[in-house]
Amino acid sequence: MMEKEKQIKKENKQTKKFYITTPIYYANAKPHIGSAYTTIAADVLARWNKLLGKEVFFLTGTDEHGKKIQQTAEKAGKKPKEFVDKIAKQFKDLFNLLNVSYDNFIRTTDKYHEKEVVKVLKRLYKDGLIYKGDYEAYYCVGCEQYLKKSDLIDGKCPLHNKEPELKKEEAYLLKLSQFQDKLLKLIESGKFQILPKSRKKEIIYFIKQGLQDVSISRRKEDVEWGIPLPFDEEHTCYVWVDAFWNYVSGLKDKFKKFWPPNVQLMAKDIFRVHATIWPVLILAMNLELPKTLFIHGYFTANGKKMSKSLGNVVDPLKIIQKYGSDTLRYFFARHIPFGHDGDFSEKALIDRHNNELANKLGNLVSRTLGLLEKSTQGEYKESKTERKLFEQLTLKQIKENMENYEIDKALNEIFAFVDVVNNYIQDKKPWELIKNNKKKEFSRILYNVLDGIRIIAILLWPFIPETSEKIFKQIGVKPKFDIKDCKPGILKSGKTEKREILFRKI
Repeated sequence: MMEKEKQIKKENKQTKKFYITTPIYYANAKPHIGSAYTTIAADVLARWNKLLGKEVFFLTGTDEHGKKIQQTAEKAGKKPKEFVDKIAKQFKDLFNLLNVSYDNFIRTTDKYHEKEVVKVLKRLYKDGLIYKGDYEAYYCVGCEQYLKKSDLIDGKCPLHNKEPELKKEEAYLLKLSQFQDKLLKLIESGKFQILPKSRKKEIIYFIKQGLQDVSISRRKEDVEWGIPLPFDEEHTCYVWVDAFWNYVSGLKDKFKKFWPPNVQLMAKDIFRVHATIWPVLILAMNLELPKTLFIHGYFTANGKKMSKSLGNVVDPLKIIQKYGSDTLRYFFARHIPFGHDGDFSEKALIDRHNNELANKLGNLVSRTLGLLEKSTQGEYKESKTERKLFEQLTLKQIKENMENYEIDKALNEIFAFVDVVNNYIQDKKPWELIKNNKKKEFSRILYNVLDGIRIIAILLWPFIPETSEKIFKQIGVKPKFDIKDCKPGILKSGKTEKREILFRKI
């Protein structure tokens, strides 16, 4: 009985915490729109779980070792550390502009991380799970990955459209093949959940083709920029143990509290290695597996694949400068069904900004505050709740959508309620009531509209946090972001502050 009670207590504790990660972004170039997208999605989920009253840990960062960085730094006439310092700062600056609420930004050149990687390498070697051998495979420098012949299209890497090198070299290998059956059972049973389901099917098929042992080192003479192997200083650690272990080391002293991750987000180009090498590392170290890997799609720009040669690579900084961070956050969350490929176009972003953020949300707040300023100098009084208005808020559905990672659908439901409140004002015509000296009825209607706006601001906080905070300020209420407050009648009598335009039409 005692054991059962301990298990229940452990499960209850686990449900009150939420650990989310993005992949760590490769520090060979400045951040692009794809890294902004993944990080925004992670931030939306992190903030949503804070709304639910959970204690959240959100990890992001940069992957800073490897041959590509060594080569790129040399071309730029810089030392690798100097080069990655600049790139890491660019990522941090972007995430700060996007109001990303990460708890730790890990860099794989952080000393505490490097120490942990050395410990892992020693343990795997001691347990006989790493051995010295020869590794022969197709190697793509662009991917920093070894590829199977079946991965190639017309003999070329499908991502970089270049022929990879067929390499045979001395390396230390991780016994991936030893874990094939165990990993397959964990994925098939759903204990290690892969979403969307199409990705689960894909990885099951891939594993059934046979997992091969994978190289975890390169000779130092070839790749100097890396962590030296503690048992052979002629080799440096190659990608996997170094990069993947960030998800563990990044928790620092909060490992016991937050492990395992509730969800790990990534794009589909790094999905296979995250669904095979990463869980094998965890199993080899006798840790609990992450609960969910969620894989999102790729981007096109105006219907075309983004590439430097076409000159259509989207710079997230330029978009933020032109339209604001909340507009970009909103566009990503609303326009692209999470888990699917998406197309980015400025026209679509402007349409969403004008029609939804400016016309619907912005206009609702502005006209409400304008009516109060004109009629009562901004003062409003607590009044009877309009049940029919708030019954149209589909809170249960919004929660369900977010639980299923259907971010766009949740936002659609929230904006359906924005429409409800807008229609309520239109139907009740409070401007006519004040003309006819029906002050009590005017006060009741405006109180209910303000209370609706307060609830909308709470629900929109994960998506457009800056705007939510502005709304609270303008209605004269101290911001409190808690799902429990999404019920009517909580708003007390008060006074609005000077209104500002939330979204100027483009």
